[in-house]
Amino acid sequence: MALSIRLSRGGSKKRPYYRIVVADARSPRDGRFIEKIGTYNPLLAKDSPERVKLDGDRAKHWLGVGAQPTDRVARFLDAAGVRERAARNNPNKGEPGEKAKERAEERAEKLKAAQEAEAEAVVAAEVEAATEEPTAEAEQVAEATAEETPAAE
Repeated sequence: MALSIRLSRGGSKKRPYYRIVVADARSPRDGRFIEKIGTYNPLLAKDSPERVKLDGDRAKHWLGVGAQPTDRVARFLDAAGVRERAARNNPNKGEPGEKAKERAEERAEKLKAAQEAEAEAVVAAEVEAATEEPTAEAEQVAEATAEETPAAE
């Protein structure tokens, strides 16, 4: 018989309360269990001593018999000092998925194309301004600024 140390949910809707139980791995989550070895109330503050209550001696006994804790219960056992839990390392956890990477590449290509088009428009405007013959108004403005500059000195 495969034993597991796991959480069995109680409480009402939106108000969870869990019992830490030793049960046959094949029995349903909230079904028959062999022994209740603690409780977990996720609604309490993380630093509250009432949040996780665990009978360490019974937990050691069941681990010695061969019961396997679930990930969450293994965290509780580690915090209680009953059983050491190996730290996990997932370096790819924060990496975006395939589709997100494709969207980012498309966005980068569109941005690059827009910048190139903008640069071409600026160059075209400069070339057009350079080839344009000065008008009479532009000559008058140039003469007026030339007259004001020496007077200011």
